[in-house]
Amino acid sequence: MTGVSKKIEGVRVQVALKTAEDVIHLVVAVFLVLLAALLAVGVVGDVVAAFRGPYEEQTIVLSALDSSLVLFIVAELLHTVRLTIRDRSLNAEPFLVVGMIAGVRKVLIVTAESEKSFSWQVQGIELVILTALILVMTLALFIWRRAMAIGARPEVKLPS
Repeated sequence: MTGVSKKIEGVRVQVALKTAEDVIHLVVAVFLVLLAALLAVGVVGDVVAAFRGPYEEQTIVLSALDSSLVLFIVAELLHTVRLTIRDRSLNAEPFLVVGMIAGVRKVLIVTAESEKSFSWQVQGIELVILTALILVMTLALFIWRRAMAIGARPEVKLPS
């Protein structure tokens, strides 16, 4: 093979791999959209069923809040897939946001469930760890955004 034909073959392989990558991303996006639709239908169904049955405010609110936050996480993941397809790079920021939402979701659930029988042995330690994780992710997101802002600034050349 000549150098030109090897180069053409390499380009074909790269195009095929990029196409395969895009197809995989699109399949993931379709699954996330389907999951979001199922979650939305589930939230509405749970709220309607809760209003029909014995009315318990805390159960309705917890169920709707939990499902809504999971739906929000799915939406953020879909946003991440869209950015990955558009920019052809993987950005850490959306994953930090998803992690923070998941952490806040778990804190709300643990706090609400342990309202009547709080124990530092189980729930307290879990809340401390979750709070620390949320703070670390918040700090990482702050540092990430500052680094991106600094990297995006045009260099100013000082007169010599």
